Amino acid sequence: MKILLSNDDGYRAEGILRLRAALAPLAEVTIVAPDRNRSGASNSLTLDVPLRVFEPEPGVYYVIGTPTDCVHLAISGLFDFEHDMVISGINDGPNLGDDVLYSGTVAAAVEGRFLGLPTLALSLCTEAQSGRHFESGARVARLLLERLLERPLERALILNVNVPDVPFEQIEGFRATRLGFRHRSEQVIRAQDPRGRPVYWVGPAGPQQDAGPGTDFDAIAAGYVSVTPLQIDFTRHAALPAIASWLDGLHE
Repeated sequence: MKILLSNDDGYRAEGILRLRAALAPLAEVTIVAPDRNRSGASNSLTLDVPLRVFEPEPGVYYVIGTPTDCVHLAISGLFDFEHDMVISGINDGPNLGDDVLYSGTVAAAVEGRFLGLPTLALSLCTEAQSGRHFESGARVARLLLERLLERPLERALILNVNVPDVPFEQIEGFRATRLGFRHRSEQVIRAQDPRGRPVYWVGPAGPQQDAGPGTDFDAIAAGYVSVTPLQIDFTRHAALPAIASWLDGLHE
C-alpha cells in the first residue's frame, strides 16, 4: 500500500514527521507538503505561476505552493506510480466546526478525494499551554488506518479527525460526530507598518456556538477523538423543490 502524506504546516512540521514514523510499518509512505506554513489556504490552487518541487531527502518532497497544489501534483503526474490513499496532518491545532472551510489540512484531504482516493485529515487540538502530544495523534492515525485496512469505508467519505492534546492513555475513546459551529470571528486587528501605513490582521476564530452533544467540539471537550465524515457535495438537496417553485415562471 502506498500512502501520500501532506499538510498545511510545512514538510518539516513535527506532526507530519510523527505521522510518517507511525505509518511506515504499515505502508510505503511519501511526503509531499508545502515548503512552509500555509494554514488557512483552504482549497486554493496556484494557477498563475509554475510550481517547483524539491526533494531534500528520499521520500520527502516540498512544493512552493498550497496543500492542494501538493496533493494535486502528487496524484496527477509527479510520480510514475499510483497512491492508494491520502492522509493529511497531523495539524498543529484543531479543525473543528467551521474551521474545515478554511483549513489547508482538510483541503489536502478533499483534493485527494476529488482525485478518487480515500482520505483522512488529522488534527491535534493544541492550545497555547497544552502539551503538544503529537505522539497521541500518530497513534490514533495508526489505529484508524489499521481499522480501514480491516474494514474499508465508502470511498466517497472524507474523515476529519481531531485528537485531544493529552497523552494517549488519557484519551477516553472515539466518537462519530457532526460539525459544530462557531460564532462569527473576532474583529480584524489594525496595526501600522514601519512607515506608519495601516495594515490589518485577520481576527481570531470566534468561540463555540453550537457545541452540544454529538458535535466535534463536545467530543474533544470530553476527551474523545472526534471522527466526522465529510462529503464534497455542497448541494442543499432539501431546498431544491422550494427553489424550483421560486424560479417557476421567471422567464416568460
